[in-house]
Amino acid sequence: MNTYLTSTGCGYQVAVRFLTDSMVRIQVFPRYAEFSDSGLNRYHFLTEPDQAGAIQVQEEAGEHRWRSCELTVSCDEQARISCCDASGKPLFAMNSVKLTRKAAFASFQAQPEEDWVGFGDVTRTRLFHRGHKAVCWVSNVVSYLPVPFFMSTEGYSILVNTTHCVVFDMCESEPDVFSWKDERAVLDFYVFRSLTFKEGIRQYTDLSGHPKLPPDWAFGLWYICRTQANDAEIVNDAFCFRREKIPCDLIGLEPGWMDKDYDASLDKKWNPKLFALTDWQKKGEHTFIKALQRMGYHLELWICNEYDLSYEEERKISAELEPDDRPGPAFSELADMDEHFLWPRRMDQITKPEEPWFEHLKQFVDWGADFFKQDGAWQICAHPDRLYGNGMTDAEMHNLYPLLYSRQMWEGFAQYKNRRPVVFTPSGWSGFQSWCGTWTGDTGGRLETLGAMLNTSMLGHSWATNDMEVMQPEGIHFGYLQPWSQINSWTYFRMPWVQGAELLAMHKYYANLRSALIPYIYSSARESTITSVPLMRPLVLEFQEDRRCRDVLHEYLLGRDLLVGIYKHEIYLPEGSWKDYWTGKVYEGGQTVEVSWPAERGGALFVRDGAIIPFGPIMQYRRELPLESINLYLVPSSRPTTFALYEDDGVTFHYLNGEFTLTEISLRQEGKRVQVTIPEAPKSAVKHWELTVALPAAPVNVTCNGTPLETYRWDGERCELHVAVQPGETMISL
Repeated sequence: MNTYLTSTGCGYQVAVRFLTDSMVRIQVFPRYAEFSDSGLNRYHFLTEPDQAGAIQVQEEAGEHRWRSCELTVSCDEQARISCCDASGKPLFAMNSVKLTRKAAFASFQAQPEEDWVGFGDVTRTRLFHRGHKAVCWVSNVVSYLPVPFFMSTEGYSILVNTTHCVVFDMCESEPDVFSWKDERAVLDFYVFRSLTFKEGIRQYTDLSGHPKLPPDWAFGLWYICRTQANDAEIVNDAFCFRREKIPCDLIGLEPGWMDKDYDASLDKKWNPKLFALTDWQKKGEHTFIKALQRMGYHLELWICNEYDLSYEEERKISAELEPDDRPGPAFSELADMDEHFLWPRRMDQITKPEEPWFEHLKQFVDWGADFFKQDGAWQICAHPDRLYGNGMTDAEMHNLYPLLYSRQMWEGFAQYKNRRPVVFTPSGWSGFQSWCGTWTGDTGGRLETLGAMLNTSMLGHSWATNDMEVMQPEGIHFGYLQPWSQINSWTYFRMPWVQGAELLAMHKYYANLRSALIPYIYSSARESTITSVPLMRPLVLEFQEDRRCRDVLHEYLLGRDLLVGIYKHEIYLPEGSWKDYWTGKVYEGGQTVEVSWPAERGGALFVRDGAIIPFGPIMQYRRELPLESINLYLVPSSRPTTFALYEDDGVTFHYLNGEFTLTEISLRQEGKRVQVTIPEAPKSAVKHWELTVALPAAPVNVTCNGTPLETYRWDGERCELHVAVQPGETMISL
C-alpha cells in the first residue's frame, strides 16, 4: 500500500493513501511532526484494505494530483484538498485548513443543492443536517452514539479519523460552507466514492466492521424486572408470561441484583436481601436461575464500569510485536523495589493491569448469565484528570472507551463460552455497529427515540431498541416492531398483565405477531451482517431519490418489506403499491394518506409490493418448537423479488463454517400470471408451506408444478388466496 507524501508552502505535510480505487485516506499535519494514527487505527477498529489499482501521480504549477480509476485527489501549496470522480465531476473542495496545538480546522465549499446524512445520535429531530451543527462527543441522554461520519447527496462520504471531540458546522454559520473542528489537532479523514447511501454504508462498514449475527433468541421479547425485585418476584414474572401466553425469551435484572448499588468494582456480589444464593448452589438445579432456564428464558445482568480497558488492548498489541519492539519492563519485573511500601501505588483502585476486565464476570456467567446490560453510567461521564494506562488522557479515551467496552465484552464472552455473544449498551463511536446492540438510553420509548435510531441506522447499525411505552397502544405497536424488543420495568410495574384488559390483549397480539415474524426478522438480520443494510431502514435509505422521504421521522422499514408507522395517522407511502396489513386495503405510493387502524392496534403497518414475508409458528421462546411450518405472505409485483429464508442452530459459530440452510424463494408477476418458486432445501427444517397471496381478484386457476390444485381458499374481503403446498421443489402459478 503506497503513501504519497508531499510538503506544501504553508508548512504542512500532506499524506495521501489509496486503500481501494474508491477509498482514500488523507492526512494534513505539521511539517516536522511524525505521521500518526488515531486510537481507532492503533486498536484495529479500522481495518484498512489494500486493494487499490494503479495510481497516477502528477505535479504541475504547485499542485499535486493523485488519480485512481474512480477518484482524483488534488492538493495545492496551501494544503487545500479537493476531490473529483472519474468523470471530473467535483465532489468537494477545501477552502482552508488550519492546525493549532489544540485543534485542526477544515473548511469546504458546499454545493448549492448538497445535503448530508450521518453523524449518528447527535439529534433526534432530523436526518439531513444542512443548516445545523453536529457535536460528536459521547454524552449522557444528549448524544449516546455520535460518529464523525457523514454521506453527501453529491456522491461521496467522509469519516474523520479521530476519537477526540469533533464539531461539524454543516452550513449553519455560513450558508455555503461546511467545516469541522477536530480536537485531535491533526486533519485525518477517509474519503469514499459512494453513489448511494447504501454504498456509502457498505464502504464505511468495510473499513469499520460489519454487524455480527447475535443468537436467534435475541430477537424475541425481553423483559427487564424491577430493580427491587427478589428471586420470587422474578420467577413469578417469568411464570406469568408463560401463563398469559406472551412469548418472551429473556429475563433481565436491573442494578438491584448487586449487593452494592452501581458497583463498578471487581468484587460484585449478589444482593443477599433479594437472592438466597450461595456458592454451593452454583451447580444445583433449584436456584431461581435454573427455574428460569427450565421455562426457556435467558438471563441478563445490569453492570457498570470504570475499569481501565486500555491495558488489555496494549497487551494484545504487545503480543503482535517482535520482542525487540515491545514496551519496557512492567513494574513487577523491576529488580530494585522498595519492599517497605506496596509499590507502585496507583490512583486507580479498581483496575488490575495484568487482568482482562471480563475475567471477573466469568463467575456470573457460570451462574447462568447469558449477557450483561452495559449501562452508560460511569463510562459516559467525563474523567478530566484521568491518565489511562496506555498514556492517553480522557480527551482521547472518552469516545474510544465505549468501543473497548463493547469489543472486550464480545471477545471475552465468545472465548469463554464459544457461542455467539449479545452485547448491549447505549454508547459507542466509529465502528460500534460491529460489536454491539443498543437501546436509546434514558429517553423512553416515544416518537423522538426513533430519530436517534434512524440516524444510527444510517451508519449500518442493525441491533437497536428502546424502552417500550407499555401503557400506550402507540408505544406497544412501536416497541414490538423493532429489531430488538424490550419491556423495561426499571423501578415500576410495567408487567403487561397489570395494564388492564385492553392493553394486555394488545401485548398478547403484538408479542405473538413478533414471534411469528422472527423467521423474517432473523433472515433479514443475517442479510444485514453481509450487506450492512440495517434491519431498521429510514425510508430515504430505500428511496433515496424521493425527496419527500427526507423529513419522515415517524416511519421506517423493518427489513425490506414491512413499513411501520408510529404515533401519527398521516403516512407517506413511497413509490409502488402498499397493502395495509390490518385492513387489506391497497394504496398506490407517491402520496401521503390519512390512515386509521383498528382499536385493538397501535399504529400503521403496510406491506410493500413484491413482499415475501415468512411467518413461522408462534413459540413461547425460541426453539420451543421446530421450524416445521412456514406461512409465506406474498404481495406480487411486476418487479421480480427474492427472499432467502435463513436457518442455522441459532447459537453457535458453526454458521461461519457454512453450517446453515438458505431457501431462495422467488416471486414474479407477468401480466395476470403470478409465479412463486420454493426450491428444495434438503437440510431445511420446514416440512409444511402455506401461502397467503395478495391478488386483485380471485384466481381463475391454481397449479403446483403444472398440476391443477382444487383445494385452496379465497378471502374476498381481504383479496387474499390461501393455499398449502408440499415440501420440495415447488412452483405455484396463479
